[in-house]
Amino acid sequence: MRQRRESLGISQGRLGRHLGLTFSQIQKYEKGSNRIGAGRLYQIADFLGVPPSWFFEGMDGPGAAAVETPGGKAGLPEEVRALTDAFEAIDDPDTRASVLALVRSLVVSTEKRRGSGSGLRG
Repeated sequence: MRQRRESLGISQGRLGRHLGLTFSQIQKYEKGSNRIGAGRLYQIADFLGVPPSWFFEGMDGPGAAAVETPGGKAGLPEEVRALTDAFEAIDDPDTRASVLALVRSLVVSTEKRRGSGSGLRG
């Protein structure tokens, strides 16, 4: 949670205010002193712009089966993480918007070739 919050430049106080909590409660969540309930996790994930499952990535541990995607490529979550990290490193809002528009256009183009509807909402 702290990693995502800091990457977005959001303070503990701001996140706490959004959730109706004190910054010290956010601090306890981040340190693991207090558990985060499922409903609160959904609120935090929504505010930080990630699905709740984002907080559990990489927790499968050794010996876990590789993730298979519809395209049959194992390891897609690492590609997604790398893409997300690179996108978050772009400071200029116009550049970020252009990259997002490019990705969306690639999805639309691919779906048109396959004859399916839009799978990327936005």
